Amino acid sequence: MDGTPQEITTLVGREVYSNNGVFVGEIEDVQLNLDAESVTSLAVGELNDELFADTVGPGKGVLIPYRWVRAVGDVVLVNSTIERLQETDETDEAVA
Repeated sequence: MDGTPQEITTLVGREVYSNNGVFVGEIEDVQLNLDAESVTSLAVGELNDELFADTVGPGKGVLIPYRWVRAVGDVVLVNSTIERLQETDETDEAVA
């Protein structure tokens, strides 16, 4: 993805799946780093209850670091790391 505004806006509404084929949620917004002119994370809602029931309340969403994105097409594929979020207490913060 080369970061053009057209491509960024087309991400909203796409479904997100792990690269193992597990539904994660739907992209509701995109977080940008304007200085670097890059996407930093995806705001995902309509979450898969099985993945997030113990960690995210109803009606809430999550931010997925863009570096987890493996492919962008009709759907967005992210690392299977997302499936292991409930198994760890570690947070994956971007280091400046």
